[in-house]
Amino acid sequence: MNLKCLLVLLPLLLTPVIAGAEEVDLTVTAGLLAQRSLIIDTHIDVPYRLFDDWADVTQSTKDGDFDYHRARSGGLNIPFMSIYTPAEAEEEGTSYALANQLIDSVEALVGRAPGKFVIVKTTHDAKQAMENGLIGLAMGMENGSPIDGKLENLAFFHDRGISYITLAHSLSNHISDSSYDEERKWHGLSPFGKEVVAEMNRLGIMVDISHVTDEAFYQVLAISKVPVIASHSSPRHFTPDWERNMSDEMIKALAKNGGVIQINFGSSFVNKEARDWRETMVELRDIYLEANGLDKHDDESEQFEEDYRLEHPYPYATLDDLVANFEHVIGLVGAEHVGIGSDFDGVGDSLPAGMKDVSYYPALIEALLKREYTVDVIQAIMGRNLMRVWSEVEDHAAVR
Repeated sequence: MNLKCLLVLLPLLLTPVIAGAEEVDLTVTAGLLAQRSLIIDTHIDVPYRLFDDWADVTQSTKDGDFDYHRARSGGLNIPFMSIYTPAEAEEEGTSYALANQLIDSVEALVGRAPGKFVIVKTTHDAKQAMENGLIGLAMGMENGSPIDGKLENLAFFHDRGISYITLAHSLSNHISDSSYDEERKWHGLSPFGKEVVAEMNRLGIMVDISHVTDEAFYQVLAISKVPVIASHSSPRHFTPDWERNMSDEMIKALAKNGGVIQINFGSSFVNKEARDWRETMVELRDIYLEANGLDKHDDESEQFEEDYRLEHPYPYATLDDLVANFEHVIGLVGAEHVGIGSDFDGVGDSLPAGMKDVSYYPALIEALLKREYTVDVIQAIMGRNLMRVWSEVEDHAAVR
């Protein structure tokens, strides 16, 4: 049976599910719903993965979490390709060039497979891509370092297709303090960072508060005239005292602003046991590296983690753990303020059992169906909530 026939039958299959009938195969229903719904994932680290170790993701690949065929199988419509620049690149002066190289690489994917992918710069483009049966490659900049202290670079990167910017990454930069960085030189946003947020509003670029400190988060909300997003974060409720995730108070403030928290799928983001394992491993690794005159970029760093895993097996989160993160947000602020920011290809070998790559979105849908969420709510979570924020940001820019 072809896809068109399946989509015709889908309403008939879904009706018993909504009514609560048990005879419907939820796995089949979830797969069909994935194929008919708009699925947006706001954070997939394909560009930097390919920059580091090239593979042809227009075909099937054996490594990584994303390729065309797995994305199509999972029903993914709009993956946001992460234009990631390492924190150290700012001091090295290489951020701007690297960001452009990574954008070039996304354009190259479309150039090699125009019948599979298309560049998406706007919500209109996203809708058009879905109507045309293409996977729309949107882009978000992870780390604002490539702005390089020049407001005019915001317009430049927006023209190149950047639809959101994560203000900082693992170190504080010239825009904002980072939640990972012990040094808080700005106590939130820098003076220039405050200008950046206002200019992003003016241009129609979504502001992403993942990675920034709590102080910076609240300063962004005070400045922004439109909803903001957390492109790949999870509730701090499950990882107490870890500032990288969002507290309940922050999630409520984000919702009052009209924004969305896009749940990160990494086990250490959604599960305390995995978070504790990670923190212990990193602490011991850093001691080892310092004692041997090495740093985290040396091959020995990766080898240390591999050896540590052999002696101390990694406590992968479960699909239930992941769903609990969605349900926590829903319980706090409603289903209209949560979405998907998986961090596929960005969290290494830490993805939950049952959620290993972009072909697994139907498993999440099935888990939500089992918890008796309606089709309308599920479709909002899978993509419609993000589209709402994106549209509001665009509309604000258009009327200025």
